[in-house]
Amino acid sequence: MIFFTADTHFSDPRVLRIDRRPFASTEDHDAALIATWNELVGPRDEVWHLGDFARGTRLHVENLLSRLNGHKHLIIGNNDPVETAEASGWTSVAHYKELLLGDQRLVLCHYPFRTWNGMGRKAINLHGHSHGRLSPGTRQFDVGVDPQRLRPVTLEQVVASRKRGKAQGATSRAKKNEI
Repeated sequence: MIFFTADTHFSDPRVLRIDRRPFASTEDHDAALIATWNELVGPRDEVWHLGDFARGTRLHVENLLSRLNGHKHLIIGNNDPVETAEASGWTSVAHYKELLLGDQRLVLCHYPFRTWNGMGRKAINLHGHSHGRLSPGTRQFDVGVDPQRLRPVTLEQVVASRKRGKAQGATSRAKKNEI
């Protein structure tokens, strides 16, 4: 399977305050994210991490990577220092990547785009950076842990969550109209 995630911010105490993640300490935060990752991702699975992986020394990042299942790819984010990008444990490291999953083209970057390659041909933009705070565009999905319940997701899961949200919104509007 192929999973996507972003904005884990391992070992970064700022994320507890800024994003109001429900943990008493960075140690609790990191342990919970690692446990959830490893429950979902198997050793042979592939994970595309779309930036802002961790804070710390290269040795610390390598230790984190060794504790996480799967073949891990990094799309560099604004909070990924050289120590993170150069850590051993990544299968690949880039700033931008286009993938073809079956017949679906994906454009991967840490940052959300206003327009992207293949947009008019139904290419999907997966990103992080915004921590679920931006209104998504058509065929654009924030795969960061904040909007994705602190877990990596498959393309099918992230697309289905948007469809469920639209259906729930339509049901809510219909109920309001009945009143």
